[in-house]
Amino acid sequence: MDRSRVEAFSDGVIAVAITLLALNLAVAGPGHGPLLRQLGDHWPSFVAYLISFFTIGIIWVNHHALVANIAVVDRTLLFLNLVLLLFVVLIPFVTATMADYLTSGGQDAHVAMAMYAVVFEGMGLSFAAIFEWTLHEGRTLQPVPEEARRAARWRFSLGSLVYVVAIAVAFVSAPAALAIIGLMAVYYIFERTPAAG
Repeated sequence: MDRSRVEAFSDGVIAVAITLLALNLAVAGPGHGPLLRQLGDHWPSFVAYLISFFTIGIIWVNHHALVANIAVVDRTLLFLNLVLLLFVVLIPFVTATMADYLTSGGQDAHVAMAMYAVVFEGMGLSFAAIFEWTLHEGRTLQPVPEEARRAARWRFSLGSLVYVVAIAVAFVSAPAALAIIGLMAVYYIFERTPAAG
């Protein structure tokens, strides 16, 4: 299979997921109090939207860099890519759920935030698996040099470790877990592995 088909399919799925995020941005409208208060009451939705939007955007940017460097496409890569897309498509659902429960407190807020972090963990692990697949001989146009692979793996997989921390923190403080995930998005905006050029 041509790598352009993998990229085109992935682009379509990612575009739908990033668009679905905006469907949860709404206020009750006139007759439900001042607009500024309504906007203030919905701050979790706006914060969750920003973090999830940039995370999906970062996935798209990094996915493009990985796929552009791929020389051959096999069944293993196709299934690894499908697993990544499975988690990308779940991001709008867990974003909306987390935003609804974030300020409610109690166990529901912790569970909703943990679900959010678990989906990010799955996304991170599946992306790391695709990156690992690219490290084998003959699979990329410009291979990562052997001496740079360990550092590249560490930088590429850092998110997966941090998301595990966020899952644990979610059961103590949902807002703190959200902050951790937000900081991870900022990190990946600036982080560039050798595979990402």
